[in-house]
Amino acid sequence: MAERRRKFWGWGYEDQGPNAEQKQRMAERMAKRFGLPELQILPTPTEADLNLRAPRIKPPDALASIFTASAWERAGHSYGRSFRDIVRAFRRDFSNPFDLVAFPRDEAELIRVLEWCGGQRIAVSPYGGGSSVTGGVEPPSQGDYRGSVSIDLTRLDKVLEVDRVSRAARIQGGVLGPALEDQLRPHGYTLRHFPQSFEFSSLGGWIATRSGGHFATLYTHIDDFVESIRVVTPAGIIESRRLPGSGAGPSPDRMFIGSEGTLGIITEAWMRLQDRPKFRAGASINFPDFATGAKAVRAISQAGLYPANCRLLDPGEAANAGANDGEAAVLVLAFESADHPLEPWISRALECCADFGGQVPAEAGKTSTDSAATHEGAAGAWRQAFLNAPYLRDTVVAMGMVSETFETAITWDRFDDFNWRIMQTAQEAVNRVCGKGTVTVRFTHAYPDGPAPYYTILAPGKRGSELEQWDEIKQVISGELISLGGTITHHHSVGRDHRPWYDRQRPDGFALALKAAKKALDPHAILNPGVLIDP
Repeated sequence: MAERRRKFWGWGYEDQGPNAEQKQRMAERMAKRFGLPELQILPTPTEADLNLRAPRIKPPDALASIFTASAWERAGHSYGRSFRDIVRAFRRDFSNPFDLVAFPRDEAELIRVLEWCGGQRIAVSPYGGGSSVTGGVEPPSQGDYRGSVSIDLTRLDKVLEVDRVSRAARIQGGVLGPALEDQLRPHGYTLRHFPQSFEFSSLGGWIATRSGGHFATLYTHIDDFVESIRVVTPAGIIESRRLPGSGAGPSPDRMFIGSEGTLGIITEAWMRLQDRPKFRAGASINFPDFATGAKAVRAISQAGLYPANCRLLDPGEAANAGANDGEAAVLVLAFESADHPLEPWISRALECCADFGGQVPAEAGKTSTDSAATHEGAAGAWRQAFLNAPYLRDTVVAMGMVSETFETAITWDRFDDFNWRIMQTAQEAVNRVCGKGTVTVRFTHAYPDGPAPYYTILAPGKRGSELEQWDEIKQVISGELISLGGTITHHHSVGRDHRPWYDRQRPDGFALALKAAKKALDPHAILNPGVLIDP
């Protein structure tokens, strides 16, 4: 059988995504939506289109078996899956590919690869699952490096140990989301961390980028599940102690959670698990507008109810997802538990919605043991749109559209003004740069002290200038996010794309401490140069 391969230029496997007929229908709808002439869909790149420069380096003979210089692997590892990455791939622009890709089979081989790279002044970028949307996995474009290597931990993909008493597991960093859940399922456990990139992202990548999961409250980030980690750095192995909690100084785990491959490569972690849910309850509630729905979300998040899903979509988002006709904002609400029925929790949440004018369905509030119970109606439409979104991005690029998202977080006391100003700034920027376009917003996560708004822009692009248009819009909106006191990223990571605004967000003293840690752990400055800090 032929090997099923990932696209080197976009999201998913080569046999996945819209077919030609579906792409054409999408193009027709997009043209009608924006009043455009017929949109031409560019052909997808093929391996025959690749004309990569020859590798500048050669691995040592003793390690040659774990390296590859194949054009397909080098191209596929040189970009993440952001709008910017896919546009460059469609342009057949692979002018700065990795020279080699390494697939170490164990820690010993990884250590030897890092030793060779350090001694030869070769840049190293951990790949994770390759799902970065912030320029976090590509080779450095500057610096006096002799070459660059992408390190792929795909072969370190096992659940090594399960502690049933403490409900935790020791897991290798290279395991992708589906394989991880498949290994935990026979034990009756789940990690319960489901980012949108779940299918093609790894445990080590989640930890390194402080990944945010699907669940909207309580355990929102991977931080909440890390019990201890093991990291291979150029200066040696660092392994933190397994503890349910500790007050012994700054946390060694926190030093590496969010380090984005700049300090070391995460090879193992003890992760806190959860029993697989048995009870579910959900509802979709319409609100007259987004601001009113936000008040209900604040009430729910401050009531200590901790719903699994608490996604508020503005009318534009709701229409795009097929959750309603775009005449109202909609709150997709869901609860789940492995231990108990959920009527008291969802009933109280629905009361909060009704208090702010939410239209609560008559049948809402019942607990079900059917796993599909919360996948119907508006909630099901939103869920399907959420899962399909990465596959559609490729087609949007092929049409010549400009698309980008901005995810942030802000406290409730500043949210109303913040949201109004971001929406205004974004719409003005889109209109000026692209002539027209849409800006929508939804909440991805909600905390007692504030929400995580997620803004999406979609606009007609000018063929050949999409990246310049994207960059101009991104500069304006990102600058406004920081000026208004938000974070440049709530869960997508910093990478290279967010560096200018991350540098403004972090305290100067912390930047000095981070540079000192970099110098101590990566003395040759080979790990992910340009991400978080400069070498």
